[in-house]
Amino acid sequence: MTFPAAVPEIPVANVELATAYYVDRLGFGLDWGDEAGGIAGVSRGDCRLFLTNGWFRGSYGNAGPVLIWLNVSSKAEVDELFGEWQGAGARIVAGPEDKPWMLREFMTADLDGNLIRVFYDFRRDVGSHG
Repeated sequence: MTFPAAVPEIPVANVELATAYYVDRLGFGLDWGDEAGGIAGVSRGDCRLFLTNGWFRGSYGNAGPVLIWLNVSSKAEVDELFGEWQGAGARIVAGPEDKPWMLREFMTADLDGNLIRVFYDFRRDVGSHG
């Protein structure tokens, strides 16, 4: 069995405010949902996220903030996405940096303090040219 891509559930205070941030600041598209239903689906490329309010999460009790990691395909993509999100007014927590654990990464936060860590694992590039 091949597992599909995971779809993280992101706890938010207000689905419509959170959705607007993900669309306007992070470039996601709204697929469906609203505050009344307590859940919305947003996506960008192959990345899908569910944004859920307290009412929707009430029976399970899961709460935020959470941290999700987005694995992009190159150092250049890390820097490109950082520039895009910074230019759109996203809440940048840490700028792009090559870490000792061989990841180039940056971090941003949404309105509810959930963190998105964008990274590229450059171990595969060590010793190669390009």
